[in-house]
Amino acid sequence: MKRTLGPVALTAIGIGAIIGAGIFSLTGTAAAGQTFASRLETPVINFIQAWMSGTGVVFGRAGAGPAIAASFVVAGIACAFAAFCYAELASMIPVSGSAYTYSYATLGEIVAWIIGWDLILEYAVGNMAVAVSWSGYFVQLCDSLFHLKFPLWLVNDHQTATDLLAKGGAALEAYSSTALPIIAGHSIAFNLPALLIVAAVTVLLVYGIRESAHTNTTIVIIKTAVVVFVIAFGAFMVNPSNWHPFTPNGFAGLMSGAAIVFFAFIGFDAVSTTAEETRNPQRDMPIGIIVSLIICTVLYVLMSAVLTGIKKYTIYTGDAAPVATAFSSKPWAQALVSAGALAGTTSVLLVFQLGQPRIFMAMARDGLLPQYFAKIHPRFRTPHITTIWTGVVVAGVAMVTNIGDLADLTNIGTLFAFILVCFGVNVLRRVAPERPRPFRVPFVPVFPILGVLMCLVLMLSLPVMTWIRFVVWLAIGLLIYFLYSVRHSKLRRGMDAGITEDVPPPLIKT
Repeated sequence: MKRTLGPVALTAIGIGAIIGAGIFSLTGTAAAGQTFASRLETPVINFIQAWMSGTGVVFGRAGAGPAIAASFVVAGIACAFAAFCYAELASMIPVSGSAYTYSYATLGEIVAWIIGWDLILEYAVGNMAVAVSWSGYFVQLCDSLFHLKFPLWLVNDHQTATDLLAKGGAALEAYSSTALPIIAGHSIAFNLPALLIVAAVTVLLVYGIRESAHTNTTIVIIKTAVVVFVIAFGAFMVNPSNWHPFTPNGFAGLMSGAAIVFFAFIGFDAVSTTAEETRNPQRDMPIGIIVSLIICTVLYVLMSAVLTGIKKYTIYTGDAAPVATAFSSKPWAQALVSAGALAGTTSVLLVFQLGQPRIFMAMARDGLLPQYFAKIHPRFRTPHITTIWTGVVVAGVAMVTNIGDLADLTNIGTLFAFILVCFGVNVLRRVAPERPRPFRVPFVPVFPILGVLMCLVLMLSLPVMTWIRFVVWLAIGLLIYFLYSVRHSKLRRGMDAGITEDVPPPLIKT
């Protein structure tokens, strides 16, 4: 594959993946909270706290309130520990595959398979959520700028459309019609904009990484400028009284908020999936990962403080577009913010769609997936087959699902991947201390251990139902591994298991 990416492009890719649906769509939910009666929708940590204290379980997910800014700091710190570990391993193992490659080289084949399967939740399922978010802001922008409204059934999945009809009132004023078509006795609704944006991004990525990187850099500049505008302009609209009380739900609310807004940080590890297209991966990849994470954390803290300062945090209950809501009194600013949200979510789609096929490609090279997944286009030099298949699946699911459950499932999958990467750093330091490390995590083993613990706490702050879905997902992956992968594994057949000459066979045999 062509090596065309430098540190600036990698940083742009990282920012492009990080700033997107999370900050634009989930900040309001994390601040205001969600109240459920179901045990399955209650965070696991609530049950642990009740057991330890001997009190009753508090059902639902408490909001962070204005302390959402602190929630971003907590989530950012957890990501920082993982980022250091990603940077060290990425500099040692400069090939495509992200956490899959790192786990393969440190913890063995079966763990690598689990983490590769798990990363589908981060990239593919995460992109489904982002596509749904993109569609919402697209519809809002068309309405505010051009007074163009769409039928309810054409821009929402069936569940969302049904919920909006049940809610009624002002929520339906954004649509030209609210009747759902009936086919074979069943009402239908699907999210056409979500499908179209995924299709467009897929075509762009098949065309080539250079064109995609240039496009992504342009989008990153635009959306970052809009985020800075929100912070600078919104600061003059802040009413400090809205920040009181700062932590209305205490530590539980702060951690619940951190578990939700963690979605806003997902993406920095996508930088490591482009190692084979990076000119100097040992030097440039750590720069791209860490710098992009620092920039985004600062922007998130400032932006969340502005949003909860402009309006009382309770206003954002159930709001999928809190940034636009904050500027509802300034229509021109609201339109500008919606345009920025579109740019942000577009760049996330671009980077996630870039990362998933390359993980498939790495797994296919090791024999864990059919070689069909490792094919490179003869002209564009891109993994065109897996890129197209990823696009088809993401577009199809995004067209018929809502963002909520997808975001939680993405979070738990990504947190689990981070735990494996942090653990892998300590293992590799012990079993292969002589390996060159152009970038070294400071204070090993303390930093990796802190990364594992913080990610685990955030996982426990996710609902019981999310854990159930995650376990089922991993079980399906293990079934595929034992039915196909173990019989085709290059490592088990005594073939060269190294993905390239730069990567040795696994240090731990499984």
